[in-house]
Amino acid sequence: MSVRKAQTPAAGRGTRLRAEQAIRSKMRAAGVAAPTITAFLNAVRRVVEGERGMLPERDLEPIESLPRLDELDEGTSGDASLLNQLVVVKVNGGLGTSMGLDSAKSLLPVKGEDAFLDFIARQILHLRNRAGAQWPAFYLMNSFNTQKDTIAYLRKYPELDTGEPLDFLQSMVPKIDVKTCEPVSWPAQPELEWCPPGHGDIYPSLLGSGLLGRLLARGIKFMFVSNSDNLGATVDLKLLRYFSDHDLSFLMEVAERTAMDRKGGHLARRRSDGRLVLRESAQCPDEDQAAFQDIERHRFFNTNNLWVRLDHLQTEQDRQGGALPLPLIANMKPLDPRNSESPSVLQLESAMGAAIECFDRTGAIVGPKTRFAPVKTTLELLVLRSDACRVTEDHRLVLEDQRHGQPPVVDLDSRYYQMLPDFDRFFPAGAPSLLRCDSLSVSGPVRFAPNVVCEGNVAFVNASSETKNLASGTYRDGTFRL
Repeated sequence: MSVRKAQTPAAGRGTRLRAEQAIRSKMRAAGVAAPTITAFLNAVRRVVEGERGMLPERDLEPIESLPRLDELDEGTSGDASLLNQLVVVKVNGGLGTSMGLDSAKSLLPVKGEDAFLDFIARQILHLRNRAGAQWPAFYLMNSFNTQKDTIAYLRKYPELDTGEPLDFLQSMVPKIDVKTCEPVSWPAQPELEWCPPGHGDIYPSLLGSGLLGRLLARGIKFMFVSNSDNLGATVDLKLLRYFSDHDLSFLMEVAERTAMDRKGGHLARRRSDGRLVLRESAQCPDEDQAAFQDIERHRFFNTNNLWVRLDHLQTEQDRQGGALPLPLIANMKPLDPRNSESPSVLQLESAMGAAIECFDRTGAIVGPKTRFAPVKTTLELLVLRSDACRVTEDHRLVLEDQRHGQPPVVDLDSRYYQMLPDFDRFFPAGAPSLLRCDSLSVSGPVRFAPNVVCEGNVAFVNASSETKNLASGTYRDGTFRL
């Protein structure tokens, strides 16, 4: 368990019992499912009891080598026989607030008028056409913030309809008062009393919604889950066959760490029981930070593309009393995120990839970075919208072949381009041509005309705060001052 940026409270038994009762009552009154309540109470109990979950280097063994996706037997690449036992779940609860969005991130146009959800829907339909049936099963894990708009959007694909809802809901959990450990009360804006529990909530939500039981009753035992903003996360039939043949409970797709990833979490093996674990930066003691950031020692990071055996998940949840004991993330934040003077609260979350340590039979496999292509910033969005990427016949968005797997390096002045409404105003005709661009840097407010072509290493500099217009044309290897 990790506790991030939080000094957790200490409490006596009486205080803990009162807090737990208050939490249980509040969550039940809000209609939160029993498995999520169980998981949350377990998390609160561990935080209050002072667990920190640090993972010192001496307790871990680095992972020397792993099987690689590109080395799997090509003979199974065309085998679609397991699709009738597969469900694809896209984690779709995010609003993309870091880019200034107030609606579901998956509705953001990424290529022409097509949004993330268009690509996801067409990929599922392509697989079903290949199987000649309504396989694989498909669901979104939505939040209350994304459900209405995304389900309405998917009505443009009536072929997805199988007679039941296309989603299930991520739960909500109460923010916790730092002093009393009880749920906070904020009558002026009661919606601020709640927060999302992180995508680790997928496991209790599958159980609590009844979807886990319905899937198992239909003979579906494999789940592929990934984030909806990662268009590289498609169903790979070789991976599905590998997961099945090795009788694993949990398989994590990882990628090799680079210098850009050295501060992010990594995969390791716990010496005490030999289980694979994820270690985040907050779980690493200060004296071990050098080892944590050593990408030659700890070589692999989690892409959040996960394969889960649903019957094994149900067995483990039953064994644990209804909830996996996931490592915990506890953040200290102001109750009102727009008001730093509001009371401090604890927000408790969990990550779905951390479940790798909850099963006996787990594995990891190294995939290319093309299977990990999330859009977290407008920098990545510009590349996807440009001609450096193309749409394949099976509805994937990939780099053009002549890019040789290397996207252009884009650096946009965060003062002007970080938020999507501003970003779109500077590219009214769409992205410039980046097909032959190695790097693009833009400093200051620059409005791009249609038919701008960037080749080699290109930088545009506007030293003033007044927006300057960039004329159409080809710009090659140089710094252009406006």
